[in-house]
Amino acid sequence: MLHTAASGSVGHLDALYLKLAEHGKTGIGEVRINIAYLNGFTPEAVVANARTALAKIDWQCGARALVDTSGVWLPQFSAPVRMMIDSALRDLYAQQIGVSVAGLFDADSVQAPAWRSNQTLFWSSDETMLARAARYLERGFHELKLRVAIGAFDDDLRRIDLLRTHFAGRMTLSVDANGQWSPADCPARFAALAEREVEYVEQPIATGDWAGLRRLAETSPLIIMLDESLQSDADIDALCGFAGLPVAAHLKLVKLGGIAKTVDSARRLTAAGIPLMIGQMNEGAAATAAALQVCFATAPRWAELYGADGLLDDPVSGLSYHAGTVRVADSAGLGVSFDSRLTQPI
Repeated sequence: MLHTAASGSVGHLDALYLKLAEHGKTGIGEVRINIAYLNGFTPEAVVANARTALAKIDWQCGARALVDTSGVWLPQFSAPVRMMIDSALRDLYAQQIGVSVAGLFDADSVQAPAWRSNQTLFWSSDETMLARAARYLERGFHELKLRVAIGAFDDDLRRIDLLRTHFAGRMTLSVDANGQWSPADCPARFAALAEREVEYVEQPIATGDWAGLRRLAETSPLIIMLDESLQSDADIDALCGFAGLPVAAHLKLVKLGGIAKTVDSARRLTAAGIPLMIGQMNEGAAATAAALQVCFATAPRWAELYGADGLLDDPVSGLSYHAGTVRVADSAGLGVSFDSRLTQPI
């Protein structure tokens, strides 16, 4: 059970899977579909759009041709459906040629690759928050992010002080406001967070206010990480114009529409001097593995790949968490395996 400012309580994940088979190899794509609070799409709408998309694609072309031309035909579909299709196609094609999905983007393909991840402290009682933080630190996860802006800001500061008192010197702490603060409140709040050595504040204000964001960034004493603000090419272009200011980008496949689009966005931002986080929603192992492959391809400063940590009843295996990192079992494709017997055909 998770609770954030944006989503409220979340007790389960709904995922849609696409399995492709060709020449003795299979590819899997996954997208979480109960995230209307993020993208406005109901689960039914995503499934309907997926059916339409799959009927339009000329599968006789084969995986390689479809991957090579995906920039032409894939953009017509919704972002979550693009993510699912792009992941399945690239998993399939990478396995056919014996490389990781990251290897399709000229990244090194290594055996049992891993990447470090942060962990998020969701809304909870003080006792639960401290217990979860202790467990994460014991497991080697030293970058923690606290969800704030659900209650009063003074209470957020109190919880930050609790964490700093209990775990001094053992963690790097950041906060995520999920767009709940007003621009007028931010300067004083940024100053209080900077005094407490918070590394960055994620999505402090609502999306779309680029002028307000620039005013905040020009005087901010800490990094402003954008998440919900980045959902299109236009958003990426806008953020590229903030070069030299203390801003960063949190890129997610489900927002941008797949592996290739996220890699492209990451490389554009890197060229503009904007530091990156590659992240995800709380998702299953296949979607997490897709974000992991993007990390291999783009080498971000931060990664948020905890989405499948501790998840029950996942039909995908081969993804694991150890010593502060997430890794996959196989060096080809996404590096995971899919058991369709644990799913329901639609």
